[in-house]
Amino acid sequence: MKSYQGEQTIKQLEKRKGGYYYLRLNANIINQFSRKRATRMICTIDEKVSYRCGLNHLGDGNFFIIVAGKYLDALEKELGDQVHYQIEEDPDQLGVDMPEVLAVFLEQEPESRAIFNKLTDGKKRSIIYQIIKIKDIDAQIRLIRDFLTEQKQRIRNK
Repeated sequence: MKSYQGEQTIKQLEKRKGGYYYLRLNANIINQFSRKRATRMICTIDEKVSYRCGLNHLGDGNFFIIVAGKYLDALEKELGDQVHYQIEEDPDQLGVDMPEVLAVFLEQEPESRAIFNKLTDGKKRSIIYQIIKIKDIDAQIRLIRDFLTEQKQRIRNK
């Protein structure tokens, strides 16, 4: 699995661009990875915090990954502090584990599985995050069914 490591200071985007804390990744680094800018990453900072993330465009041809405040707290770091980081390709390009209820639903519903497989990775992640937030299995199944029915309609209307 391809990886890259380096050191840099924690930066922050302008407030009008979200104000996120981030690590900058030059385009020549990202171009070494197999899926280039579509790559999902696993970022490890100071060998203490590791998380899944996606690449964001800086607007100048380079990229950044967001460093959430909770990770800075865990590292006892703040804006401008130096960190050692490592990025590697996430072997699961979705970048999130599929909930069991969704996996079983798709296994039992071939038509729904076909629709799900046509979705972009971003749409797949979106429904997975929504499912994870719901604790009631019946409500999760309703959400899955409604979401996939809506996606089926969108595909037909194209």
